[in-house]
Amino acid sequence: MHFLALLALAAPVVVSAQTVHQIVVGSSSGQTIFTPEAIAAKPGDIVNFQFQQKNHSVVQSSFANPCGPSDGGFNSGFMPVPPTQTSDFPEFNITVQDETPIWVYCGQKNPVSHCGLGMVFAVNCGADGAPNSFTNFKNAALAIGAAAASSASAASASATVAAASPATDVNPASVTIPPAPDASTVTAAITLESSTWTTTYASYPGSPAPTPASLAGRTIQVTVGGNGTLTFDPPEVQAAPRDTIVFQFVSKNHTATQSTFAAPCNKLNNVTTGQVGFDSGFMPVAANSSDFPTFSVTVNDTAPIWVYCKQRIPVSHCGTGMVFAINAVDSSPRSFDAFVSLAKQINGTSTNATTSTNGTTSSGGSGSSGSPTGSQGTSSGAIMATASTFGLLVLTGSLMVSML
Repeated sequence: MHFLALLALAAPVVVSAQTVHQIVVGSSSGQTIFTPEAIAAKPGDIVNFQFQQKNHSVVQSSFANPCGPSDGGFNSGFMPVPPTQTSDFPEFNITVQDETPIWVYCGQKNPVSHCGLGMVFAVNCGADGAPNSFTNFKNAALAIGAAAASSASAASASATVAAASPATDVNPASVTIPPAPDASTVTAAITLESSTWTTTYASYPGSPAPTPASLAGRTIQVTVGGNGTLTFDPPEVQAAPRDTIVFQFVSKNHTATQSTFAAPCNKLNNVTTGQVGFDSGFMPVAANSSDFPTFSVTVNDTAPIWVYCKQRIPVSHCGTGMVFAINAVDSSPRSFDAFVSLAKQINGTSTNATTSTNGTTSSGGSGSSGSPTGSQGTSSGAIMATASTFGLLVLTGSLMVSML
């Protein structure tokens, strides 16, 4: 008995060695690349992402949707690195849990989608020639970028024509629009749970703190058209970065379209800066239907986000006060109540607004991280918008503000 016990004590103990794989995100010359682009790793291994110039992120996606975040996936947040920094680079770690492939992309969209340029990475992907090879994954991301470039070119041409023909219907001169608050750009270190990252955001007087409620963020549901009314319910919410706003369309034919405070019933489309707001497109719901389409926006900033329904048949829904806000500062002149009042005064009459001519389904803007149609552009406050219509997932604009 003692002999067996001694023998057991003498038996060697096999311990798996943990490997740390270092991945450089970006480069000192500002390249949009992961180095290396793909690795093989065992359960328990650590993947250490080191961020170099300029301002990148590490976001988990899927093979089928290379430029869109996966539900419950990790997200490093943006990691801005000044051009002169040569050491103490920010880092983000993940631990490999099993041998299932892990698909990753950079979520930066300013001035163009980094993912669409091929800035993707994979752990335990299939070998070259396999359906789930890294080459196929990267090619899918590049295809999204090519589609985005084509859409942007078409949008630019349309914007040029629109700029040459000024709108004949403008905001009434009698309407007083409160001045925009002075925003300051803030860079802050955020620590949450076991993660630490640096974020750059626009801070407004009265705006919320940039710390997310959790790494995954909260999900906030907003009902559009409840009980056949021309309303968003609730009409305004306070949301932290990484929170997701889910618009659920339950009646008639509405949209959730981003605007600005000063032009509440016009889609955000700044030709000068290239900012283009998110747009769900029209979401028709049949009477007595129980299958309700949704559209989601993930908040990336603390700045107010203004939203309206662009339906104009038979009357302007926005003009009746069908508007919504995220992070409105209600103690300021640009409160939510002031936004509603302005929408009613202007009544959605500007010809710059996108309209539905027949009351049926209309696409309100293509583009997206994670969709074959590419990017809508850059817009303050949200990093991603997705639409789910009757079981079919359609990804729309991936939107964000960040420092380059």
